[in-house]
Amino acid sequence: MKFKDIELLRITPLRGPTMWTYRPIIEAWVDIGELEDWPSNKISGFYERLLSWLPSLIEHRCSEGDRGGFLQRLREGTWAAHILEHVTLELQNLAGQRTGFGKARQTSRHGIYKVVVRSRQEQVTRACLVAGRDLVMAAINDTHYDVPGTIEKLRELADKLCLGPSTTSIVDAAGERGIPFIRLNEGNLVQLGYGARQRRIWTAETDSTSAIAESISRDKDLTKTLLASCGLPIPEGRVVDGLEDAWDAAQDIGLPVAVKPTDANHARGITLEITTREDIEAAYRLALKEGSEVMVERSIPGVEHRLLVVGNRVVAASRGETAQVIGDGKSTIVQLIENQINSDPRCGEDESFPLEPVLLEREPTVVLELERQGYNADSVPPAGKRVLLRRYGQLADDVTDDVHPAVAEAATLAARVVGLDIAGVDIVAEDISRPLDEQRGAIVEVNAGPGLLMHLKPAKGKPRPVGEAIADSLFPSGGKGRIPIVGIAGTQGTNLIARLVAWLLQLTGKHVGLACRDGLFLDKRQVEKKDSANWAAGQRLLINRAVDAAVFENGAAMILGEGIAYDRCQVGIVTDAEGAETLGEFDIHTVDQLYHVLRTQVDIVLPEGVAVLNAADPHVVRMAELCDGEVIFYGLGAELPAIVAHRAKGGRALYLRDNRIMLATGAVEGPFLELPVLANGKDDTDNHRAASLLAAVGAAVALDIPVEMIRVGIETFEQDRNGKRPARSRPRRVANQ
Repeated sequence: MKFKDIELLRITPLRGPTMWTYRPIIEAWVDIGELEDWPSNKISGFYERLLSWLPSLIEHRCSEGDRGGFLQRLREGTWAAHILEHVTLELQNLAGQRTGFGKARQTSRHGIYKVVVRSRQEQVTRACLVAGRDLVMAAINDTHYDVPGTIEKLRELADKLCLGPSTTSIVDAAGERGIPFIRLNEGNLVQLGYGARQRRIWTAETDSTSAIAESISRDKDLTKTLLASCGLPIPEGRVVDGLEDAWDAAQDIGLPVAVKPTDANHARGITLEITTREDIEAAYRLALKEGSEVMVERSIPGVEHRLLVVGNRVVAASRGETAQVIGDGKSTIVQLIENQINSDPRCGEDESFPLEPVLLEREPTVVLELERQGYNADSVPPAGKRVLLRRYGQLADDVTDDVHPAVAEAATLAARVVGLDIAGVDIVAEDISRPLDEQRGAIVEVNAGPGLLMHLKPAKGKPRPVGEAIADSLFPSGGKGRIPIVGIAGTQGTNLIARLVAWLLQLTGKHVGLACRDGLFLDKRQVEKKDSANWAAGQRLLINRAVDAAVFENGAAMILGEGIAYDRCQVGIVTDAEGAETLGEFDIHTVDQLYHVLRTQVDIVLPEGVAVLNAADPHVVRMAELCDGEVIFYGLGAELPAIVAHRAKGGRALYLRDNRIMLATGAVEGPFLELPVLANGKDDTDNHRAASLLAAVGAAVALDIPVEMIRVGIETFEQDRNGKRPARSRPRRVANQ
């Protein structure tokens, strides 16, 4: 029988922490229809077809925890939503987006599931989800499906939309250190860290990469002048203004010479080892096409090396290999290139491959090199004849461990002279393990924004942790680029708590961002008047370089529909676990389900952070055991069971007694603030307000705000909100008894 397609009812990108995971995901609601009654073991041939199309599914461990665990579930019988989860994950892996997190959970409606998969790039994950649905249905119905073609299209989409491997190496290294990141555009511009402590990278350039230094590096003649002034070895040469002048310069320098553009990149227009006037004229014309001016230099004996300088040290080095083919007496040059070079599996046009193909139609320097040897594309070299294609090598072989200390010192000095924080220093030498002055070696270029792939995926040798080196240079001494972040989840008084905590933080001299239901604020300035308790508004605060601290109001619906705007926080407040009856559109109906949503705010508290929890709500109290950091309970009375138990373990708690806020640490109890303005216990409104202000004070205590500043802050907060001094007595600090 033929089954109807799985229907994708809703696809929701959750871009921050949720009940599922800390990381961005796609949550899809799917209707598997009649397949609810047809698990995988009841569909004839399905297992064999799916495995033949995607044999790498054997690596999926699933809930079994062992390699092949998912295939075991397939054989025993599992449902289409679960299968779609794993197929979507595997298509992402095959597209180059390695990930393994996924979930499939049944909803309260028959045949409808939530399928959740980790998403590194939203559009790619969506495409994998749709393709996964089609592939699963083809395997179920035993119809044709072009698996290789689909994977190729997904790879192309990923290559187009995802971060490049160089940027990814830096972002991943930062992530390993707990440094958050935000992608700022569709390219490789990425923010590491939050607010005032952020840094920015664009591939291997940073916000410390000087525009002047970058301009200097593009001007090869100016670079040489600066390097020479500091005593660094460079090839003799000069800029020339015509064919005749090029020949004159070559004679002055002494043959052989190199001819190159003064401002081209990636070795375009460079011709080496020239010994005749005819070749100099041809090389001059070629160089002029690639740059604005042409220079003639002494040819340096040896091979090209690229030394990657980060900060003030060499962190990786690569050696180039000349490109050549060997004749067989019957194949043309083009055929030899395809068979001996371009067919190498390490060779490819995108930057994920360590070796570049030789494409004559795109490389006039290779064509010129062939002409110098008396060949063209259709020539058939004799058997055993070596034909040189490129005299400069592809920088693909790791030689980091071979670099002589004097050579490394010269490279780091060259980067400093130009002014680059990250530089690719090109050195020509016969032996990189010897000082340059012993072998007439020289620095030929200093490049801004150097490629990292040659060091991450060398053709020979071991990969180098260059992403880690760049992350360490941006955030020295273990810094993580984080600002104090306070998040508030629940329904009771969360807006009041957010406003008061932001106010107290401002009094410490910090520029504070606030995203809450009242709007978006930068200090006292209201930037947006509409409800800003959402992911997009939160991101606006995190990318703002002026923000020293940030406060966020997080409702359950926002967590379910968007995800929290930040990855971790210093203080997480949960006021209550009420309101499940309003969340039916998310298939949340009970307080136990809501508990798993709101616990997200506690899950993401940093190990050095604090969760401030309402001791009067038993579901909130349960969240304490989930916190990686400290817990401060608050409540209207010291007799609350959670406070009693917490103090018995030496924990901190805040509560009211005789209109005083008491701050207790274990058995040690002392009056903290007398604040009759907060509550008089007459009705629920006063009690809710008192609880809210206790929560805000708890956050202030967690942030180490001095008690006198808290007292003044609450007083001035009331004045600011009311437009006048409160009528009740002035809050005052009570001396410890």
